[in-house]
Amino acid sequence: MMVRRIYLAGPDVFLPDALGAAARKKEFCRRHGFEGAFPFDAVLDFTNLTPRQKAMRIYHSDVALMDSCDICVAQMTPYRGPSMDVGTAFEMGYMRAQGKPVLGYTNVAGDIFARTADSVGGAERLRLRDSGVHEDPDGMMIEGMGMADNLMLDGGVISSGFEVEVGDVPREARYTDLAGFERCLLQLKAKGY
Repeated sequence: MMVRRIYLAGPDVFLPDALGAAARKKEFCRRHGFEGAFPFDAVLDFTNLTPRQKAMRIYHSDVALMDSCDICVAQMTPYRGPSMDVGTAFEMGYMRAQGKPVLGYTNVAGDIFARTADSVGGAERLRLRDSGVHEDPDGMMIEGMGMADNLMLDGGVISSGFEVEVGDVPREARYTDLAGFERCLLQLKAKGY
């Protein structure tokens, strides 16, 4: 039986113990019959590189790693704002564009509309257009579709045949709690992956 490789997308790469976080996710994958692949798996030489050259080496390495994987499981927990990590969003789109299944989980309950309203100081700071659409103080429409994040991200998961796993954990465990991650693995197993 072929072991499916899962690209482990998320802001985990920014954790103080990123390698420890990767090892925990890889162990969960192994226990469920998958192989986890983490962006730091590649050993890259940055000798004499400018920051831009270093960034491009990381980019190409991550793309090659995604190409070698069958599935993407993304941590969609809000990161530095009301929405998820933008690099992870790119990775979800890249994998979905290849026709690969994309799953996602977030450790913060609530939808993108509520978090966006909170980020601008609460719903009372929002304006209501004549059409009934809310906008932020800059006049930009706020998506109110009841999704965990931007509809294109949730849509990528849903169009893969899965649901975004939504949990609510204490702030200090926001990026390390793996209950939602494991529920993603269980979704995969239930669909025969």
